[in-house]
Amino acid sequence: MSSGLIGKLVRTKPSRLTTVARLIPSRCTASVTEPEPKASSGGVGGGKASNFKTFQIYRWNPDNPSKPELQDYKIDLKDCGPMVLDALIKIKNEMDPSLTFRRSCREGICGSCAMNIDGCNGLACLTKIEEGAKETTVTPLPHMFVIKDLVVDMTNFYNQYKSIEPWLKRKNPASEPGKEILQSKKDRAKLDGMYECILCACCSTSCPSYWWNPESYLGPAALLHANRYMCEQI
Repeated sequence: MSSGLIGKLVRTKPSRLTTVARLIPSRCTASVTEPEPKASSGGVGGGKASNFKTFQIYRWNPDNPSKPELQDYKIDLKDCGPMVLDALIKIKNEMDPSLTFRRSCREGICGSCAMNIDGCNGLACLTKIEEGAKETTVTPLPHMFVIKDLVVDMTNFYNQYKSIEPWLKRKNPASEPGKEILQSKKDRAKLDGMYECILCACCSTSCPSYWWNPESYLGPAALLHANRYMCEQI
């Protein structure tokens, strides 16, 4: 049917062709033409160019108590999230399931993924991978007993926090028992800079005084919370 229609159109004078009729042969011809291949956007087969980076990660296993060592892992940053925690998860999931570290919220709220990254304490979930640097070194929080790999023993740190009795205490009984106690904006402003602490231990393990006297010196985090509850008005 289409060939008969095209034949009639070919035998018709061009001046008598309608606009729609003029388009039909061109559409039929275009449908037969093979599409041109798209140009590749870098890399073989159009994939993204690789960008490999080496991570030197502290390894120590209590089941095999040899000397601690730094183990190298090379990953492609083009196939990884932007944070150091993304790299650690990728290494654990795809390369070495024995790698051990703490992590939870990935939002900088829980403080679980605190570690030393290139010589600075910080949260792995909030620390971006430096693409310019040749290597990134990841070690546990300094001057803490290591349980395994990047996991440290936080027992002493939490005991120090517990020793300050971090809860509200009333000197006088409430005027109306069982009813909420409103806080003024002025009193609330006194807590700024203190209530944000998430007990990640980054500050305490960066303090030389805490390194030398961890049994007697409470450390910055515990003292901060002690001051925070002293400033609370109830």
